[in-house]
Amino acid sequence: MNRWTALSLLTVPLLAVPLVGGPAVADSDRGRPARYQLTGDPEGSKFEGIGADQRRGLFYVSEVTGGEIHRGTAGSAQTSEWLPAGADDRFTARGITVDKAGRVYIAGGPNGQGTGRPDLWVYSPAGELLTSMRVPGDDVFLNDVTIGADGAAYFTNSNDPELYRVADDGDGWKATLWADASGTVERLNGFNLGGIVLTADRSALVVAQGTTGQLWRFDSSDGSVTPVATGGADLVNADGLVRQGGTLKVVRNFSRVLATLHLSADGRSAPLRAQQATDPDRVLTTAATLRGRTLFVDSKFDEQVPTGPYEVVTDPVVR
Repeated sequence: MNRWTALSLLTVPLLAVPLVGGPAVADSDRGRPARYQLTGDPEGSKFEGIGADQRRGLFYVSEVTGGEIHRGTAGSAQTSEWLPAGADDRFTARGITVDKAGRVYIAGGPNGQGTGRPDLWVYSPAGELLTSMRVPGDDVFLNDVTIGADGAAYFTNSNDPELYRVADDGDGWKATLWADASGTVERLNGFNLGGIVLTADRSALVVAQGTTGQLWRFDSSDGSVTPVATGGADLVNADGLVRQGGTLKVVRNFSRVLATLHLSADGRSAPLRAQQATDPDRVLTTAATLRGRTLFVDSKFDEQVPTGPYEVVTDPVVR
């Protein structure tokens, strides 16, 4: 991800908000929107991460310049602000994911660098703060997050080739350095480790390195790291990853390309299937699958002073 780029649900209704921009285009075969509208600040907003709650039909989108979190439903074009900017010492937010219990994990990017503020947060489905914490290390940029085979959350560090594990294993929430790939993955200027997904057989985590376009496999059992065989596919500016079965989509933000690969069940190989140009007027950062459709975040990272409409789109490819 780019540096611009950390109770019952049924009793907490989503707030209605005015539609930003023009009307959403309907997805005629399913009756769901093709675009979801995000509310932005008058001074401009930049969005980055997205996480999906499959059981509840919800998705969450993070915002970079203030740290607010927006929430929407699969069936409505309108979203609402779920957590405000500055809440719980959060002034920027990056990757975001949801576990089976509906808990929401948020990566803070540089939120804690030199500030003493948290690097990440975990919330209940009702918006109750369960924990906010720092992770070990001084130069940490938590970028993206996914749920691993053991039910813990795994966060990527874009500054160093590291993964952090966050979980409550019965004696309170803890954040630990789970894997350090410094001897294998070279730290380069720019954004290194970013997007992350769990493999189909749950044996590994696959992580994108945006600076080189390399995919790396972190073994679930011991954190050992090996390169994913992609056949030399150009994946530079790889940002968000989303996996559906054996299909891996790689969002190549400023390249404005969506790469599709066939990811083996164990994550050891991923031959390229297609490279498709995305809308030249959008810089897409990442994506999440919700009830059969993939939702892509339009970041506005290409605009110095961003203007609306702010959108999550379902069809990013140029036709």
